[in-house]
Amino acid sequence: MVNQEEMLIQTVTEIYAKISVLPCLKPSMEVNELFTELVLACIPPSSIDVNKLSDEVQGMRSKLIELCGEAEGLLESHYSAILGAFENPIEHLSIFPYYQNYIKLSLLEYTMLARHAATLPSRVAFIGSGPLPMTSIVLAMRHLPATRFVNYDMDSDANELGKHLIARDRDLSARMITRTANILSVTDELREFDVVFLAALVGMDREEKARVLEHIQNYMAPGALLMLRSVHGARSFLYPVIDPCRDLHGFELLSVYHPMDEVINTVIVARKVTAAVPVNLVDQSAPSGTVAMLPCKCSEFQIFNPLGHGSMLEELALEGQQS
Repeated sequence: MVNQEEMLIQTVTEIYAKISVLPCLKPSMEVNELFTELVLACIPPSSIDVNKLSDEVQGMRSKLIELCGEAEGLLESHYSAILGAFENPIEHLSIFPYYQNYIKLSLLEYTMLARHAATLPSRVAFIGSGPLPMTSIVLAMRHLPATRFVNYDMDSDANELGKHLIARDRDLSARMITRTANILSVTDELREFDVVFLAALVGMDREEKARVLEHIQNYMAPGALLMLRSVHGARSFLYPVIDPCRDLHGFELLSVYHPMDEVINTVIVARKVTAAVPVNLVDQSAPSGTVAMLPCKCSEFQIFNPLGHGSMLEELALEGQQS
């Protein structure tokens, strides 16, 4: 008998086969229907562990995540251009199909940030802002009215679309700037921020994500917060996964929260450690060629439901970290 995981993999593989032969991933009825079908297949809770998938399925998943990223960028560019035609684009953000998802996600991220920050941040960086910097805009308008934002993206065309939206709002244009840069080339500037957000699609595979995280850790200010987006369960077919207990060397892990509703992304909060400890600490007592990583002990914590959503169930928290 075929189990649920096998059925899920079969369904996702069939959808991937259809998406992979599309001539273009710009918004259209066919594109929209296929990606909606994919998301609906991946949203329900699942215990699937993508690390245990066969090499063939792992390869399919990697290619599917790339296609999802491309389609997401094209969707955001499409709607950014539409919004840019309005006299004040910010007043019409709700025409974006996933606007309410961003409202919920931004509220979740703000709630978790405020829970761990001594004071609200004065400067925030958002890495991977794209053509429609929705998170920065929503946070600035709804939750952080005095905070200054710097949006980073390496795509100059995407940045021009995003800047066009912000420029027509007096408040946002005074507090938010956009810079075209590969984040790996941004160094001391990162020390200026109290909080750094990293978009889910910055670092499309584990190795690239690790390079980005190591770079950020090297240049962030000690004590600054890092806000990350990952995914859990079957949603791992949509976005790259961050393992908070294995991938965050040099950070103190504070919270991991898995939404179980239409908000796709897991939210991870970590703090740059204040001690001058290298990212990878070589243990002199360990056998030659081995590396002892900074300790990271995770365990189940109490149910954390900051938004009052009964469908949001799980948080992981650190116990005795760095002890």
